[in-house]
Amino acid sequence: MGRRHTPLRFLVVEDEALLAMDLGMMIEDAGHHVVAEAGCLREVQGLDVGIAPDVAFVDLHLAEGSSGLDVCAHIKQNWGDAIIVFVTANPRKLRVDHPGAHGVIAKPFSRNGIMSALRYITEGICDPPPSASTPPDFTAFPALAATWKD
Repeated sequence: MGRRHTPLRFLVVEDEALLAMDLGMMIEDAGHHVVAEAGCLREVQGLDVGIAPDVAFVDLHLAEGSSGLDVCAHIKQNWGDAIIVFVTANPRKLRVDHPGAHGVIAKPFSRNGIMSALRYITEGICDPPPSASTPPDFTAFPALAATWKD
């Protein structure tokens, strides 16, 4: 993955409408764009491949009984360079070496926690590696640091 420039393009995959709206507003407030929102795997599969998100925030348990793990696999297949951050109330259910996953933000989240994670992720994508330390509300997986070496 080469260096990218802001604003970054985000995909939000969250089945709780208020949380999706809240995340979207925070992303926009941080100066980025939400290119699509989805609440389940079927909706993600129906997205135009041309949206090309730089970052995807993905819940683990989604509508229609679908899984964020399956969404992660679909994102990697269609937008291979996308950074995938799980936003979930079940962070312990994720392995730090899950294929395609770059990190996790635990729910419930705070505005400050999301904004700190957005700054850190943005710096890592646009000017790697980030000079700041990892924010407390964001757990970076080893795959994230690997993207900074490209």
